Amino acid sequence: MKDNFRHAGKSWLAATGAGLALLLLAAACVRNPYAATNKVYRRQAKALARQLLAPPALLADSLPATPYWVGTVNFNLRKPSYVIIHHTAQHSTEQTLKTFTLTKTQVSAHYVIGRDGQVYHMLNDYLRAWHGGVARWGGITDINSVSIGIELDNDGTEPFQEAQLGSLIKVLASLKRTYNIPTANFIGHGDIAPTRKNDPSALFPWQRLAARGFGLWYDASVLTDTTAAPFAADSLGQPLPGLTPREALRIVGYDTQDLNAAILAFKRHFAPASLTPVLTEQDRRILCNIYRKSL
Repeated sequence: MKDNFRHAGKSWLAATGAGLALLLLAAACVRNPYAATNKVYRRQAKALARQLLAPPALLADSLPATPYWVGTVNFNLRKPSYVIIHHTAQHSTEQTLKTFTLTKTQVSAHYVIGRDGQVYHMLNDYLRAWHGGVARWGGITDINSVSIGIELDNDGTEPFQEAQLGSLIKVLASLKRTYNIPTANFIGHGDIAPTRKNDPSALFPWQRLAARGFGLWYDASVLTDTTAAPFAADSLGQPLPGLTPREALRIVGYDTQDLNAAILAFKRHFAPASLTPVLTEQDRRILCNIYRKSL
C-alpha cells in the first residue's frame, strides 16, 4: 500500500513538474512585439537619469561662479495632480499601442485600457507623456507637466465596455490614493481642449465616476429646484454681481475664449442629452451648482 502511494505521489509530482515546465516554456516562447521600443524606453529613461544625477548648472553663464556646488538633501520627484481621460478614436488597443510606439506620431499616454479591461502602463507616472496637446484648464497651460493621461480603447461613437470601466476605476483609485489627487481634478480631454477635442465622448459615464470620487457632479436636487436663481445670489442669498455663465465656466476651469465651444464641452460632460451651445434653464442650474463646488 505504501509503495502504491509512493508511486502515485511520484507520478503526480512528475506530471506537475512536466506541466510547470511546459507553462514556463510557453511563457518563454511568447515574443513581445514591442521588445525593440522597450529598449528605446529604457535608453531614454537612463538618459534622463544621467541628467538628474549631474549637478545643476546655472542657466545664465554671466552670473558669478560659487566656490563649490551645494546640493540640497530635501527633494523628491514631482507628483501629478490631474488625471485626463481620453478615448483613442482608433479601432483597437493594438492600433493605439502601435501609435504610441512610433516616434513620428509624437503622442503618448501613461495608460491604455482595452475594451476587455486589459491595462497597459506605458510610461512611469512621474514622467511627462504627450497627451494633452494645446490645452488649458484654469491658469494651467502646460497640462502634460502636471497630469496623467489615460486612453480608453474606443472610437468615440460606441458605449464604453464594463470590463474597461471596471479597470479604469481601479486605476483611478490607485492614482488618487498614491498621489492624493483632488476629486475635482479628474477631467476629460474635451474639457481642457474644447475647440479641438470631444473625448471621452458624450457616452462616457462621468456621473458613475463622480460617485466613486473621481470628478465633480451636480446635486440631483438642482434639476427640480425651480426656486433656484442661477448667477443671482450666493448660498446666503447675497447678490453675486457680475457673475455670468462665462465667468462661472472660467472659474470651473474652462477656456472661455470660444464661449460656444466651452458650453458644448461643459454640456458634453454634465448634460449630454442636448449638445447645443445654448444653456437651458436646467443647464444653468447645473452650471451654477458645479461652479459652487469648484470654489
